[in-house]
Amino acid sequence: MTEDVRGFSRRRLAGAALGLGGALVAGSRPAGAEAAGRGRTLRHGSAEQAGLLPGHLRRLVDEARTFLGPSPDHPWYAGAVLLAGRGATVALHEPIGDAVRYAAYDEKSDTAVEFPPGQRIAAARDTVYDLASLSKLFTSLLAVQQIERGALGLDRTVASCLPEFAAAGKQNVTVRQLLTHTSGFRPWIPLYGAPTREQKLKLIWNEAPATPPGSAYLYSDLNLISLQLVLERITGRPLDALLHDEITAPLGMHRTRYNPPASWKPEIAATEDARRPWSGLDRGLVWGEVHDENAYCLGGVAGHAGVFSCAWDLAVLARTLLNGGAYGRARILSPASVELLFTDFNSAFPGHEHGLGFELYQHWYMGALATPRSAGHTGFTGTSIVLDPSTDTFLIVLANSVHPVRGWRSGSAPRVAAGDALARAVAVRPAHGGTAWFAGMERATSATLTLPELTVASRRARLDCSLWWDTEPGVGTVTLEASDPEAGWRAVPFTTVRAEAGPVEHPAGSVSGWSGRVWHRVTADLAACCGRPVRLRWRYTTGPRYVGRGVYADGLRIVDGERTVFDETRPDDAALIETSGWSRSAD
Repeated sequence: MTEDVRGFSRRRLAGAALGLGGALVAGSRPAGAEAAGRGRTLRHGSAEQAGLLPGHLRRLVDEARTFLGPSPDHPWYAGAVLLAGRGATVALHEPIGDAVRYAAYDEKSDTAVEFPPGQRIAAARDTVYDLASLSKLFTSLLAVQQIERGALGLDRTVASCLPEFAAAGKQNVTVRQLLTHTSGFRPWIPLYGAPTREQKLKLIWNEAPATPPGSAYLYSDLNLISLQLVLERITGRPLDALLHDEITAPLGMHRTRYNPPASWKPEIAATEDARRPWSGLDRGLVWGEVHDENAYCLGGVAGHAGVFSCAWDLAVLARTLLNGGAYGRARILSPASVELLFTDFNSAFPGHEHGLGFELYQHWYMGALATPRSAGHTGFTGTSIVLDPSTDTFLIVLANSVHPVRGWRSGSAPRVAAGDALARAVAVRPAHGGTAWFAGMERATSATLTLPELTVASRRARLDCSLWWDTEPGVGTVTLEASDPEAGWRAVPFTTVRAEAGPVEHPAGSVSGWSGRVWHRVTADLAACCGRPVRLRWRYTTGPRYVGRGVYADGLRIVDGERTVFDETRPDDAALIETSGWSRSAD
């Protein structure tokens, strides 16, 4: 089932080289890739061992617990398992709430019928969850394996593998378009309304694209169901066997599979009291079987949904991809193939950045973990995974947010909060040692860092400082401004320079988006301010929904010809700085 994010956009992996400003600067290989071909394996450890700030990591759990209560009217989820790590260390692996709490949903009173306390099952570290659309990632990985082996091509037409697919104007749809949701398929169709498998497939064969293939981004379950059929045709093996043989068995992901056996049921989180009209089928409490109606009618094995897993297994998968395709002695993809998962193929559709199977740079559920290199996905049942190669971090949230009914939750606030907290747990070290000015991570705010009034006499006057920024692109902006007797404040153009790169001009006097999570040297020409009293300030504004990791400024200095007229390293000068929303921070 497509993730319920109506009203929002559905939002290169390379190697670690230089640690700067709390980030790993990317090169040509995935972060953590091992030259000898072996991949790092995971262990539990402390936040400090993972290179994370423990206080902010604990905040991730504290904030997650708030969504067990009214959010705003009902709990967002009955329970969840939270897992966060960096490098080879899982620093947080904590269950909250219940895996099984509600026996039914009463639509007349909009209340839940709870199991007696003795029959409820608390969430545990190894609780297995219905991944919903996270299943699409496994189908995508299997497809990329076939591409790597030469059995499939990105620009091969689907109809060349499945001649039946060519009907209704789909003859030119490619494998790439299935993997990047640009085939033109509408989000879904009720396959469960057809009585036989043959008739269900005929609905797909006869489905015409809603938009011309390749002309628009339109997220669709049908893309991955079609990809499943391609994989099964070219390999001669069913999708569940491919998943086991090619991914889960080699990586030791023993709690990841389609159609879990009945013996697993006490360890599986329940989902929905599925009944019409909110569900397509009348099934009662769904527990131990796939929640998605189309996957259920396809026997529980589908390219878009149906995989069950636990947080640790997904962490193994995350580490494998951050390693460049290897985990321990097992390798499921080459580093070059992994890079395809983290490369944006949808540059023609801004806001819908997408690798092969993986979504990229989506603040709506990644929160401040979102960067052009961050990859992940969500699932309708309440699941999500985010990988950030720039900091070598990974975040898994497994929840049963459709328990007892899908209408109780909306949006992705718990996922965003978790992403924000983990991003804040990765320290940004000041450019000049000690502390730097930090504008924080508040939403819907305008924070100002204002220098004292000065009069510069030289037309060679300039502002020098270091700046680090990571904001919601186009919404969160950091602007250099000068006081103006007529306009109040006006923007001041400036130039930024980062290590091993040339200067970049900012004629509008502002920056937004991602700085590479490294410090940039800033120079601003103050000739226009010559001969009159002037104050300079940095102003950081944020939008109402999402933020990035924030903005830091350090080493503020004003030079007037040969004289340094302001230097924040001088205590008397620093005492004259006025702040609103900015504070000194060592991290």
